[in-house]
Amino acid sequence: MASQTLMAKVAADRLRAGLPGVASRMTAGARVLTGYEHMTSPHPDATVTPLPETARANATAPVSFARKGELEVRLASSAREIDAAQALRYRVFYEEMSAQADAETRATKRDRDRFDEFCDHLLVFDHALAKGAEGDDLPLGAVVGCYRLLRQEVAERHGGFYTASEYDIAPLFARVGRNLQFLELGRSCVLPPYRNKPTVELLWHGIAQYVAMHNLDVMFGCASFEGTDPAALALPLSYLHHFHMTPPEWHVRALPERYVEMNLIPKDEINPREAWRTLPPMIKGYLRAGCYIGDGAVVDEQFGTTDVLILFPVTQIAERYLSKFGSSKPA
Repeated sequence: MASQTLMAKVAADRLRAGLPGVASRMTAGARVLTGYEHMTSPHPDATVTPLPETARANATAPVSFARKGELEVRLASSAREIDAAQALRYRVFYEEMSAQADAETRATKRDRDRFDEFCDHLLVFDHALAKGAEGDDLPLGAVVGCYRLLRQEVAERHGGFYTASEYDIAPLFARVGRNLQFLELGRSCVLPPYRNKPTVELLWHGIAQYVAMHNLDVMFGCASFEGTDPAALALPLSYLHHFHMTPPEWHVRALPERYVEMNLIPKDEINPREAWRTLPPMIKGYLRAGCYIGDGAVVDEQFGTTDVLILFPVTQIAERYLSKFGSSKPA
């Protein structure tokens, strides 16, 4: 499909879904917060959500995307809150899983890289742990789930996307040009006691609100299997290759030097129900929402994972997900 046809299809799909056309782009103001110089401070390119009337007297008051009981999802609004997300990522990736830490990472007990400064950080807070504190007074343990969000317009000002270190996304971007806007999802993690439906639903709701806020068209990023032996993952990788591969117009392939074959078992030898049970919960959620899977896996030795690319146009997200998480009102 030619790029013009693909963009026309996305534009038509957006209109049918009641979303703005692809030519209409929303911009958001930004704010730099100082203090905690040893931490990652929100960049001028980070999002600041509009404040409700009751919060305008307090310029740093965060805006809730949604709340379920003691759990709330919103964007980080201070260096302390970003630090809490980095501490959470360290606990999950390095202490619970098998990521390999360098000396600085071990010393700080923080998972961080150059992208943290200019990305937005979507956080799930447990108010029972926060005890009323926010911003620079927030207890680190009050953040129990997170996602890192990077918009295309921001990535282009800061050297590109993290995903480009694993997948050759340049041809896709060349095909669609600047007429579609992409959102990279990354660094997602949740503490074990919170790996349940309420937390996952809050994260999805937050992403849906963020996509609507910035009028984004396509979400993508790397999702991971634990372990670095593709042969041990032959069934789930082959299932994804045969049943969920991107169509030609959305084709994305792993970088040649990192490409790992996913077609390890013939399609007619795969039991889809059995293969589904072997998938990580996060990948199951992406597939239920209607995502595609890129061509080829990538082994990430640092994090001890085997990665696959997930990609889904916003208008192709399953209708039940849009209806559940697309409301602008907090749950």
